Amino acid sequence: MKALKLQIHGKVQGVGYRRWFEQQAIALDLKGYVKNLKNGDVEAVICGNEEAVHEMLKRSLVGPFNAQVLETRKKELMLDECNYVRFKILRN
Repeated sequence: MKALKLQIHGKVQGVGYRRWFEQQAIALDLKGYVKNLKNGDVEAVICGNEEAVHEMLKRSLVGPFNAQVLETRKKELMLDECNYVRFKILRN
């Protein structure tokens, strides 16, 4: 099991990035969330088997068709910080 917190920077708001990210995470059986940040970035926490987490990290660098991801910063989390039941979009 692995848990990461991601901050995705670039043209990632207003392009369907959160919905796309949610669909990808659910398909990979990950738990956590994705949300917009006030600075224009997107934040996500992904928890699951190590292979799936690494795959989602790779996918996050691409995003949906209209997105332009410039950078994805990652931070490892302790597994006890990842007590999510499912994956969801958080809205501000």
